[in-house]
Amino acid sequence: MSMCGTKTWPQAQIDLGFRPIKRQPKIIKCTVQIDVTELTQKRQLFTPRITATPPQHNSLRLNIFQKAAAIAIDAAERALISREQDTPLPKTADPRIQIAGNYSPVPESPVRRNLTVEGTIPDCIDGVYIRNGANPMFEPTAGHHLFDGDGMVHAVKITNGSASYACRFTKTERLVQEKRLGRPVFPKAIGELHGHSGIARLMLFYARGLCGLINNQNGVGVANAGLVYFNNRLLAMSEDDFPYQLKITQTGDLQTVGRYDFDNQLKSAMIAHPKLDPVTKELHALSYDVVKKPYLKYFRFSPDGVKSPELEIPLETPTMIHDFAITENFVVIPDQQVVFKLGEMISGKSPVVFDGEKVSRLGIMPKDATEVSQIIWVNSPETFCFHLWNAWESPETEEIVVIGSCMSPADSIFNERDESLRSVLSEIRINLRTRESTRRALLVNEDVNLEIGMVNRNRLGRKTRFAFLAIADPWPKVSGFAKVDLCTGEMKKYIYGGEKYGGEPFFLPGSSGNGEENEDDGYIFCHVHDEEKKTSELQIINAVNLNLEATIKLPSRVPYGFHGTFVDSSELVDQL
Repeated sequence: MSMCGTKTWPQAQIDLGFRPIKRQPKIIKCTVQIDVTELTQKRQLFTPRITATPPQHNSLRLNIFQKAAAIAIDAAERALISREQDTPLPKTADPRIQIAGNYSPVPESPVRRNLTVEGTIPDCIDGVYIRNGANPMFEPTAGHHLFDGDGMVHAVKITNGSASYACRFTKTERLVQEKRLGRPVFPKAIGELHGHSGIARLMLFYARGLCGLINNQNGVGVANAGLVYFNNRLLAMSEDDFPYQLKITQTGDLQTVGRYDFDNQLKSAMIAHPKLDPVTKELHALSYDVVKKPYLKYFRFSPDGVKSPELEIPLETPTMIHDFAITENFVVIPDQQVVFKLGEMISGKSPVVFDGEKVSRLGIMPKDATEVSQIIWVNSPETFCFHLWNAWESPETEEIVVIGSCMSPADSIFNERDESLRSVLSEIRINLRTRESTRRALLVNEDVNLEIGMVNRNRLGRKTRFAFLAIADPWPKVSGFAKVDLCTGEMKKYIYGGEKYGGEPFFLPGSSGNGEENEDDGYIFCHVHDEEKKTSELQIINAVNLNLEATIKLPSRVPYGFHGTFVDSSELVDQL
């Protein structure tokens, strides 16, 4: 972020240590007026790198050919960056927008204990609440989408009513290599891979790999989206790679164990939203490929981590499938209108596109399916759900009921659109006998964007009455969350108030929150940031009456992020 000409500070020549985001001439030294404290804070947001010099390859012990290749590739990259300086970026790829304010990154924080707690943390809460998010280590040199940032996990450990906090980068293969080189060299899937410059960046990336300057064979993912605790392992995920195994230490700190392939069973990337069946304890997952067929595969893991054979699901076009759903006996697979067309880059466009000629459909497949002929495909026109909150079987009507938030325009997260984004909580019913579907908005008299949230995870795949969803207003900020009765359509709101905004409302079931009668017995965890006071906190809210139980004051700013989970202290005893 360029800091030239802001605040007040004596005139001085300052080398900012990284290339400014503002797309101006490459000269980095400038006369600035800035408060010295603010300058220090802003410099800490990103790992500094030496400006106007090639990356450091000394530790690689390069041969003469590799040294020459490194010089040539680095020169080509600098020329590409220079050429891009005057090219306007869409809002969906402009880092000045995508990582502004509380979307901007923070440095790692070691464990900070004995945090201030207002109110009383319920006695039944004993464990670690962890939340994932995007936090770029290096300042972008070109386009950047919020989803492109390096994964950082924030952990709040609660024991006997007291709390500690830590946050750590997930040490992915790309982050480790970029940190060694001192600059970003892996392409950003959404922000950078547009048009001809995107093709050029891919060529530079593969050229570096071919010359042995980087290792691009061990994944390119950022592990910044989902979290799941399965088979005594905490896994951080993004859909472009294997999961990464993390470990929660006894002090509440976080360590990266490494890229996890389920003991050499996993051979392809896994999406960021696998589904853990609360009854069978099986983990169900999808894997999609944007380059080669099969574009989609399904598999599952037994409770002790044994992988099933993969079922290849034929799709005509590689499709964005960020989420899916399970019922007691079935898997619900969305095949929607946001697709990948890499050929669009040749004509200077984004490879993530809305295909208006394609008809959205949902596939209903037995969990133990061995043949694609067992999938029942049912059209659901104009349906795009980035997230599906739950699904269940309705035997009396021979239907599968799916609950999700339907977005329009469907590709507005990825491509700049003139229309305002809407995210409508919807119920989709799929009749397995007639193979027809219906869709209706669950909130008839409310015009509110509901996105990112969950149901009681002990009721996943079974009929649920309540959903807890973020109120994305003003989009993309989250001003509160809603407790929605899926049977009656009644909605109760919890608003943070003032200039406070949050993210995903995470529901932790209480001791009796396992059955239908007490489904909402539990607590909501919300990371909340006060944009006026520049402070962050973790709020714990009673999910039954929406009363605030406790507020944990966090020692440093927590950026808006993505998805979280809770690991009980009893589970940590057997953590691997």
